[in-house]
Amino acid sequence: MSLQVEKLEKNMAKLTVEVPAEQFDEALKTSYKKNKNRFNIPGFRKGKAPQALVEKMYGVEILYEDAVDEVINTTYTDAMDESGLDIVSRPEISVEQIEKGKALVYSALVAVKPEVTLGEYKGIEVERAKPEVTDADIEAELKKVQEQNSRLVSVEDRPVAEGDQVVIDFDGYVDGEPFEGGKAESYPLTIGSHSFIDTFEDQLVGKGIGEETEVHVTFPENYHVADLAGKPAVFKVVVHEIKVKELPELDDEFAGEVSEFETMDEYKADIRAKLSETKQQQATTENENNVVDKVVANASMEIPEAMIEEQVTNTIDSYARRMQSQGLTMEQYMQFTGMTLERMKEDIRPQAEKRIRTRLVLEAVVAAENLEAPEETVEAEIKRMADNYKMEPDRAKELLGEEGLRRMKEDLAVQEAIDFLVAEAKLV
Repeated sequence: MSLQVEKLEKNMAKLTVEVPAEQFDEALKTSYKKNKNRFNIPGFRKGKAPQALVEKMYGVEILYEDAVDEVINTTYTDAMDESGLDIVSRPEISVEQIEKGKALVYSALVAVKPEVTLGEYKGIEVERAKPEVTDADIEAELKKVQEQNSRLVSVEDRPVAEGDQVVIDFDGYVDGEPFEGGKAESYPLTIGSHSFIDTFEDQLVGKGIGEETEVHVTFPENYHVADLAGKPAVFKVVVHEIKVKELPELDDEFAGEVSEFETMDEYKADIRAKLSETKQQQATTENENNVVDKVVANASMEIPEAMIEEQVTNTIDSYARRMQSQGLTMEQYMQFTGMTLERMKEDIRPQAEKRIRTRLVLEAVVAAENLEAPEETVEAEIKRMADNYKMEPDRAKELLGEEGLRRMKEDLAVQEAIDFLVAEAKLV
């Protein structure tokens, strides 16, 4: 294998890889073995026709796709290492030359980690976050616990009101015809939740139990079902149940039921102490973020578009895996929310770019100040990981391997950079 490296503008590079003809011919043989059962050639059972005859009957090009994949899979990593570049995106592969008996030539367009020029980063002045706990904070926490301990009570002597939880049947029509997903029975709905389109919920206010009514709405222009987008619809609705949330009294009895304390005053004091601890943690994080944000703003770099796209793709893939673990596919999520992949990418992009900028700047601070995580910090992190997976630290270290350990140390060094910047900052 031979390699040519061409550095391009905006932190992009082109790797041109030439693979010897002998290696490409071996890949063609591998492709033939993988696909030979697909070919029907008179006089031969499936999978028994020789490669030369398959190439003559179907053309050698039929073996190219898998052969090229084979070659790239076995040579690209070596090409990356040999290039000496810090590549930060997936390659955009183009086959430049392909012919049996000749060298295979392909190129890989990649993004390269940009250089960062640090601006002022020591002695940064930011306003100190103040971890104050107010009476309103305590009341809000009490309200939350009160809501968690509420109960639903059926109401029969009045019509639907804002905030009620109702059980309804509905049957929807567009242009006089029923549509898929437009019908349900015994459907629970909270009035005012805006979980239904347009003014659907508002039009149920004032309706009594057993009363049949028509609700007129219009689907949004960007509705995820294209056939319904922007169209008016009529729903025939019957209210079967009306329930109202009943909240418990905030008194000593309530305090005794939801906590280890006998009086409301003691319970409030405990809430204040816990909120104070939480607020202090939040203030510490806010101070860190404010310092780092200012250091990032003072730095300059040119981030290649492919690097941002890579971060966006990784974020979406990670989100999809989390949803899958909860039994939900990305397609189902988009159907339920009306979200599209393009809109999701647009929403994620600013966060992705900020994450990249922040990481690059912190890595630059690590390099500038020769920072590294102390060995005891590394060992503590390995132990934390081992405890999470209920294994011995030596086993966790073994599973990490050299590459995993290197990445862990890089992450810990980045945290050292954050601690350094905050220690050097002026919090006023």
